[in-house]
Amino acid sequence: MSAAGGGRVEGEVLGVKRAGAHHLVTLVAPGVAERFRPGTLVSLALGGPMSDRAVGSAFPIHRARATGVHGGTLELVVTADDAPTRWLVAAPAGTKVGVLGPLGRPFALPKEPVTCVLVGESALGAPLFSLAERLRERDCAVHMLLGAADDAHLFGVLEARRATRGLTVTTEDGSVGIAGVPTDVLPDLLARAGAEVVYAAAGVGTLHAVARIAEQHGAWCQAMLSPRDVPMPCGTGLCQGCTLPVVGEDGVTHMVRACTEGPVVRGDRVRWADLGTVPEDAR
Repeated sequence: MSAAGGGRVEGEVLGVKRAGAHHLVTLVAPGVAERFRPGTLVSLALGGPMSDRAVGSAFPIHRARATGVHGGTLELVVTADDAPTRWLVAAPAGTKVGVLGPLGRPFALPKEPVTCVLVGESALGAPLFSLAERLRERDCAVHMLLGAADDAHLFGVLEARRATRGLTVTTEDGSVGIAGVPTDVLPDLLARAGAEVVYAAAGVGTLHAVARIAEQHGAWCQAMLSPRDVPMPCGTGLCQGCTLPVVGEDGVTHMVRACTEGPVVRGDRVRWADLGTVPEDAR
């Protein structure tokens, strides 16, 4: 599967809504929504005048609508924890934003109906909801496991209850669902559901654990890397700033770019313990 191709357009902020500790940002982005596939990214030029000359900020796409009153629109789930994201969530409707996308390699969809478990962590799990729609269109049984530090940082619980065959929720403080983290309950969920495929969108530590558990269960795992954990400065692969060690089909470790060969990768192929390094045996 080749990486999705993207082009830069002038977008604009259509609206911003609070979603617990996060913000749901809707952008008008002509031409981008039509090419969207679950798991792809956009790179935004944030910060006002002259920002189009700066390095962009990459964001996973929550949803895309190709048609509507305003044309193609994108929805992003944003946690405002740095200057660019605070600027974005405070931007009034009509604010112009440079949009480059869609970028990266999306989730691969099964060719036959299978049972899938989707593991999402806080706002990082937002891309899994459009994936769930595509899986249901293929008659797949979809179970979702959502986790966060607390109730405020959970995302999409009500939607997941309506749209999936089963939902399990964990919070680290025990305020909602089961006290703990998603990987505490994942082995039992995979066994009960008889899952054949696991999709995960979470922090690196959780992705590593999910990949290990899926492999032990005999399930195929796809993991979506977060631009927060593996910074993707340009979003196009040109800067080489997001390389990670991945074992290829030839059994050799290759340094690949998370923003082009990813952000979705095979969980069993990533050398998770070596992220942030270039192993001596890597090509």
